[in-house]
Amino acid sequence: MTETIIDLIRHGEPTGGRRYRGHGVDDPLTEKGWSQMWTAVGKYNSWQHIITSPLRRCRDFAQALGERHGIPVTVESRFKEVGFGEWEGLSHDAIKIDRIDAYKAFLRDPVNCRPQDAEPLHDFMQRVSSAYDEILNRHLGQHYLIVAHAGVIRAMIAKTVHASPSGLYRIKVSNGGITRIRHSDEESVLELLNGKLAD
Repeated sequence: MTETIIDLIRHGEPTGGRRYRGHGVDDPLTEKGWSQMWTAVGKYNSWQHIITSPLRRCRDFAQALGERHGIPVTVESRFKEVGFGEWEGLSHDAIKIDRIDAYKAFLRDPVNCRPQDAEPLHDFMQRVSSAYDEILNRHLGQHYLIVAHAGVIRAMIAKTVHASPSGLYRIKVSNGGITRIRHSDEESVLELLNGKLAD
C-alpha cells in the first residue's frame, strides 16, 4: 500500500494586524509570526519536499526552512489565498462595524454572499484542488510540507472530508498550526488539525 503524508502549516502572524489580506495584500511575517512557525515545526525535518504559496507570509518561512535542512522548495501559485475583493486590506473590526449586514450575510452564506469582486468560492476550491491533486500524484509515497493560508488549508480539509464549501469558514486554522492528511490507495484521512510536530 502506497502511503503519502501531507503536512500543512498556516503562516504565522503577518504585519498589519488582523485584516482581510486575500492574495492582494502581501504582508511579511512579524517576529511573533516567525516564532509561531518555528515553534510549530520544532526540529522536525523529515519532509522530502516543501511546497509554498507565492505570498511572503508563507514563502519567506518555506525558503528559510528549506535552507536550514537542505530540503527543496517549490512555489505553487495556485496555493495563494482566496481573493477577498473590496475587503482586502480592511480590518476585521472595520468590516464588522461599517459593513455589518454584508458581514452577517457572508457568515450565513459564504458561497453566494461574497464581498464585491471577491474570488468565487467554487473557483478558489477548484484551483486549490487541482494543484493538490497534481502534487499528490507527483510526490506519491512521499512526506512533504505545504506552507499556505487558512483558506487554502480549509479547502484541502474540505476536499479530504467531503465537506460542503458553505461550511468552509467553520474550520478554525490557527497561525502556525500544523494540519496532517494521510493519503493511501483507499482513502485520505485528516489526522491532525492546529497541532505541532514532535522534535
